[in-house]
Amino acid sequence: MAELLYRVGRFSARRAWAVLITWMVVLGLSVTAYLTLGGTLSSQVTIPGTATAKVTDQLAQRFPSASGGSGTIVFHTADGSTFTTDQQAALGALLKSTGELDGVAAATDPFTTQQQLTEQAQQVRGGQQQLAGGREKLDQAEAAIAALPDAQREAQKQQLAAERAELDAQAAKLDVAQKLLDMSSKIRMVSEDGTTAVASVVFDEAQMDVTPETKDAVIDHVTDGVPAGVEADFSNEITQSVPQILGVGEVAGLVVAAITLLVMLGALIAAALPILTALVGVGVGVTASLALSGAVDMLSITPVLGVMLGLAVGIDYCLFILNRHRRQLLDGVELHESIALANGTSGNAVVFAGSTVLVALLALNVTGIGFLGLMGTVGAICVAVAVIIAVTLTPALLALLGTRILPRRLRATIGQSHAGKVPSSPMSTARALLTAVAGLAVLIVLAIPALSMRLGLPDGSSEAEDSTQYQAYMLIEEKFGAGVNGPLLVVAELPAPVTDSSSEQARIGGAIMAVDNVTAVAPIGQSSDNELIAFQVIPAEGPNSESTAQLVRDLRDLSVRGAALGVAGSASGNIDISEQLSDVLPLYLGVVIGLSLIILILVFRSILVPLTATLGFVLSLFATFGGITAIFQWGWLGAVFGVHDPGPVLSFLPTILIGILFGLAMDYQLFLVSGMREAYAHGAPARLAVRQGLHAGRTVVTAAAIIMISVFGGFIFSHTTMIRSLGFGLAFGVLADAFLVRMLLIPAVMHLLGTSAWWLPRWLDRILPNVDVEGAALERSHPVTHAPAEKEPVSAV
Repeated sequence: MAELLYRVGRFSARRAWAVLITWMVVLGLSVTAYLTLGGTLSSQVTIPGTATAKVTDQLAQRFPSASGGSGTIVFHTADGSTFTTDQQAALGALLKSTGELDGVAAATDPFTTQQQLTEQAQQVRGGQQQLAGGREKLDQAEAAIAALPDAQREAQKQQLAAERAELDAQAAKLDVAQKLLDMSSKIRMVSEDGTTAVASVVFDEAQMDVTPETKDAVIDHVTDGVPAGVEADFSNEITQSVPQILGVGEVAGLVVAAITLLVMLGALIAAALPILTALVGVGVGVTASLALSGAVDMLSITPVLGVMLGLAVGIDYCLFILNRHRRQLLDGVELHESIALANGTSGNAVVFAGSTVLVALLALNVTGIGFLGLMGTVGAICVAVAVIIAVTLTPALLALLGTRILPRRLRATIGQSHAGKVPSSPMSTARALLTAVAGLAVLIVLAIPALSMRLGLPDGSSEAEDSTQYQAYMLIEEKFGAGVNGPLLVVAELPAPVTDSSSEQARIGGAIMAVDNVTAVAPIGQSSDNELIAFQVIPAEGPNSESTAQLVRDLRDLSVRGAALGVAGSASGNIDISEQLSDVLPLYLGVVIGLSLIILILVFRSILVPLTATLGFVLSLFATFGGITAIFQWGWLGAVFGVHDPGPVLSFLPTILIGILFGLAMDYQLFLVSGMREAYAHGAPARLAVRQGLHAGRTVVTAAAIIMISVFGGFIFSHTTMIRSLGFGLAFGVLADAFLVRMLLIPAVMHLLGTSAWWLPRWLDRILPNVDVEGAALERSHPVTHAPAEKEPVSAV
C-alpha cells in the first residue's frame, strides 16, 4: 500500500492541474446528481417492524381515515383575553379552507367540536332527567292501579311493565353515553379560560410521507389567515424540516480550526490548505449521498453527520500529510520526492486510520435498523472521499504551492539541520502511576451519570425557546395538560363484528381508563367491518416521561375479554424506537470492541497494547455517555448548551457515537503508539520509547484533536436538538479520548508495562501478516537525496 500511495503522490504532484480539474469535475457531477436525483428528507425517525409500525400498517389497511399523519395548531389570543365570537368564526372559516389544501384530509374546528361536546353532555343530562321523571310517573301509576278490578289491574301491569322495559333500555343507552362522556371529559379543544384552542390537522399521507411542501403550505395559509388579536403556533409534526447544515456556530468552529492550523503551521497558505480540501470533500461526499435520497428514505440529520465527519477528518488527514511534507522540505528533500514520500508514509497511515472509521461506520448496518445503517453508510462515504482527497488532491496542491507551504522565515533554512531535542530519559514510574490512577479516576467519575441514562426522541419541549414548536408545546401543557402533547392511539381488534359499537367502546374504554397514568379515553371511530375500534388515550404526563413509557407497556399487556389491544401514535413509536436501539447497543459495542482488538493486534503485534487501547476507548466512551446524560438529561450547564427543558438522551446517539469515536480513537492510538513502537524497534528501551514516541506525535495529534473538537463543537449551537446533542457528544468524546486517554492514560500504562507491553506469543507472531502502517519499508526502499533549497523547482498557482 505504501508503495502504491508513493506512486499516487508522485503522479498527483506531477499532474497537479489535471488532478485539480478532475476533482472540480467530480464536484460538479455530484452536485448535478443531487439536484436531479435527490428526494425529500424525512424528519420522522421510524423503524419498520416495531409494535407501533404493525398497528399503523393495520390501520392503513382497515381504517384509512385514522392512519394519516397529523399535527396540531395552537391558537391563542395575544393579550390573554377570551376569544370573541368574530374571532371564533374567522378561525372556523380558516380551518375549513385549511382542510381543502392539497395533501390535507381535514382540519378540525375546535370551537365547533367543543360546542358539540358540551351539547352532548347536556343531552345526556336532559335524557337522565326525563328518565327520572318517567320512572317517577310509573311508580305513581303502579300505586294508583291497586284499587282497580283484577282484570283491569293485570292489563295495566302489563302495559306499565312494557313501559318500564323501554325506560330500562333507554337508561342502558344513557348509561353507556355517560360512561363515554366521563372517560373523555378531560379532553378539551378550548381551554377552560377560553384563551387557547387546539386544532388538529390530518394529512392524506402517513406521517413519514407528508412532504415539506404540504407542511409549509399549511403554515403559510394559517399564518396569513389568523384574525387580528390571535396568534398561531405549530407542533413539531408540522414544523419539522431539513435542519440548517451550516450556521454561525459551525462557521465559528471552522474559524477556531483555522486559527489552530495557523498557530501550528505558521503560514496562512498552509493553514488554508486542509480547510480547502475538507470543504471539497464535504461538497462531493454530502451531495453524492443526498443524490441517494430519491431512492431511499433518508433522515434529515444524515447529511449533517456527513458534514461533521467530512470536515473533521478531511482537515486532520490533510494535516498529517502536510506536516510530514513540511518537515521533509526543511530537511532539503526535493519537492516532488517529498510529496510522494509523505503520501507513502503519512498517507499510508491516513488510509489505515480512515479504514478503521469506515469499518466502524459500515458496521452500523449489523444493527438491522435501516435509518441507522444509512447514517453509517453516508458517514462512511464522506470519510472515504476525505481519504481519497487527502492522498490525491493534497499532493497536487502541495506541488502547486511549492515552498510557499513553509513560513517565509523557514524557507531560508531549507537543507539545514532541524532536529529537535529528543527525550533521553523516561518519565518516572511514580509520575506514571499517579497519572494512570488520576486519569482512571476522572474517567470513572465522568461516566457515573451514564448509569441513569434514558433514551428517547426529542419533543417540542427540547426546541429553542423562541420557536413555534416550543410555544405550542408549552401552551398545550399549561392549558390542557402534559399528556395532550403525546396522545396514544389504542386499537382494539374484535373476534367478530359488533352491532352495538357504543357498548363495546364503553366496555373496552373503561378497561383502558382503569390503567394507571391514563387521564382520558375517547373513541375515535371503527373500521368498516366493525371489527376494529380505535381510541385516543391521553397519558398523565408528557411523551418522554417514564410513566408514559410504562403506560405503553401496560396497555399492550392489558387483557380485555374478546379484544386484542395494540398501541400506536408518535409517543408510542418513539418509545419502541428507543427500546429497540437500546437492545442493539450491546451487540454493536461488542462488534466494535472485537474489531478494535483485531486491528490493533495486526498493527502493533502485541496483546497488551490492544487490550489497553480498547479499555481506554471503553472508558472514554462511557465518560462521554456520562457527560451527555449530565448535560441533556440532568440539565447541568443547561444555560451554556441551550438545554432549558432536560429530557432523555437522543435514542440513536449512543450507537452513532460508538462507531465514530471508535474510529477516531484508533486514529490517535495509531499516530501516537506507532511512534513508540518505532523507537522501541530502533533499540530504545521500552519505557524511553514511550516518551520519545509521545514527544514525536503529540504536536500533530493535539492540533488534530483541537480541530476535531472545534468542528464538532460548532454544531452544539444548532437550532435542531438532534444536531446539538450529536455535536456535543462527538466534541466531548474526542476531548476525553485524545487528551485523557491517548495523551495521558495510555503513555502512563505503557510505561508501567515496560517491555511486556510488546509481548506476543511466538505462534501468533508467525501467522500474523506484517502491517507497515507508517511506511517504514518505503523509506528504506526510497532513500532520498537532499537537494539545496535554491535548486528546488517552485511552481506558482
